[in-house]
Amino acid sequence: MKIVIGCDHAGFELKNYVLSYFNDKGIEWVDVGTFSKDSMDYPDIAHPVAVLVEKKEFEFGVLICGSANGVATTANKHAQIRAAICWTNEIASLARQHNDANIICLPARFVEKDAAVEMLDTFFNTKFEGGRHQNRVQKIDC
Repeated sequence: MKIVIGCDHAGFELKNYVLSYFNDKGIEWVDVGTFSKDSMDYPDIAHPVAVLVEKKEFEFGVLICGSANGVATTANKHAQIRAAICWTNEIASLARQHNDANIICLPARFVEKDAAVEMLDTFFNTKFEGGRHQNRVQKIDC
């Protein structure tokens, strides 16, 4: 599994925690930034992550910002991207099962680090159910 990850300044600390966790688990990843706590614009990170997932160069993307709303809104402008804001493990599971989400968006200001990595494990390991959800997902793109 290859993961692309990015964050804005508000998500920088959580992103580094997640990357350490990925290293411990042997998960292959690419970090597109940001690389400091200096203020920056979240679309500058969300677009590259979305493009790489959209092109299927990575199976999943992870985006982190303060509320997760900015990165999710930006990523969801891309065709074939289903970016889900997750704040509980159950939401992460449902995002995959029912929505076939391919980018998880974490609100760094509202989730604990251990909860975030638990959600990532759930997101990466939960399969899309298809069935009645398939038709709904196919209606998402404009």
